[in-house]
Amino acid sequence: MLLDLARDKHVLFFGGKGGVGKTSVANAVALAAARAGRRTLVVSTDPAHNLGHLWERAVGDHTVQLAERLDGLEIDPARTTEEHLAAVGATMRRLMPEHLAGEVTRHLDLARDAPGTHEAAVLERIAETVEDAADRYDLVVFDTAPSGHTTRLMSLPETMTAWTDGLLRRQDRSERFGAAMRGLEREDPAAELVGGHGGGGDRRAQRDQEIRRILVRRRTRFEALRALLADPERTAFVIVLTAERLPVLESVELHGQLVRSGVAVGGLVVNKRSPEDSGDFLTARREQEERHLAVLRSELPDVPVLQLPLLGGDVVGAEAVGRVADEIAAAEQALAS
Repeated sequence: MLLDLARDKHVLFFGGKGGVGKTSVANAVALAAARAGRRTLVVSTDPAHNLGHLWERAVGDHTVQLAERLDGLEIDPARTTEEHLAAVGATMRRLMPEHLAGEVTRHLDLARDAPGTHEAAVLERIAETVEDAADRYDLVVFDTAPSGHTTRLMSLPETMTAWTDGLLRRQDRSERFGAAMRGLEREDPAAELVGGHGGGGDRRAQRDQEIRRILVRRRTRFEALRALLADPERTAFVIVLTAERLPVLESVELHGQLVRSGVAVGGLVVNKRSPEDSGDFLTARREQEERHLAVLRSELPDVPVLQLPLLGGDVVGAEAVGRVADEIAAAEQALAS
C-alpha cells in the first residue's frame, strides 16, 4: 500500500493526530522511495518540527541531503509569514502613493496576527515547493501538522482561489473606472492641476496592470495546487493513527473532511501496535486496540489499513528510520500473502 503509493504518486501527505508517529512513518516511506531509486524530498509543515531531531542533524528552511536521493526541508511558518508580509509590503509601497506608506505599514502589522495569515503564507510556500520540485524530484512527501491545522490547509487552496477571483473582479471594475477617468483627464486641461502633476493617469494604469499580474500569478499558483490535491493519479493523503479511541475517532473525522475537500485518502497506517502474546498487560492492551480498530474498519471499510508494530526504542537517526522502512515493507508483504 504505502510502497505502491510512494512508487506511483508525485505528492504524498501524511497527517493525523499529534503524537501518533506521522514524522517517523512519512520519513520511512520517503527513505524507502529513495532506496527504490526515486529522487525524493520530505517536507515538514508542522511548526513543532521533528525532522532534524529524527535524522540527528540540522534541517532548516533550505533543502539538505538526508540520505542518497533523499533531501529534507522544514517550512518555518513564522519566517514564511514574515517573508510573505515583507514581499507584500514591498509591492504595496511600490504601487501606492508615498503618503500612504504609513497606512501600508499599519495594515501589515494588523495582518500579521490576523486569522488565516500563517496558513495562507504556508500554503503559498507549499505551492512554491511543489512547483520547484517538479523538475528536481520524483516524489515529494509532506509531514503535516496535527489534524485540525491540516484540514484547514487542505481546504485553503479553493478558498484562496475564490478570494483572489473576487479581488480580480474588483480590479476589473477599478481599471474600467480608471480608464474612464483618464479619458476625462485627456479632455480636461485642468485635470493636471487636480491630479497634482502630469502623467498620473499613466502611472495608475501601470499600477493597475502590475496588480493584475500579481493577482493572476497568485490565482494560477493556487489553482495548480488545488488541481494537484484533487488529482488521485498524482496525489494521496495517508492518515497515521494509533489504535486508541481518540485517534480513531479523529481519523474518521479527518477522512470525511479530506473527502469533502476533494483529497483522495490513499490509506490508513495504524502505528505502534502492541505485540501479541507478550504478557497479560500487553495482551489486554492489544485486545482493547482491536476493539478500537473494529470501529475504524466499520466507519472506513473501503480504505486500506496497514499496521506497524510498537518498537522497543526511539526512532532517531538514519538507521532507525531505515528499520521503520523495513517494518513497512514486511507489513505490506504479510498483508499481500
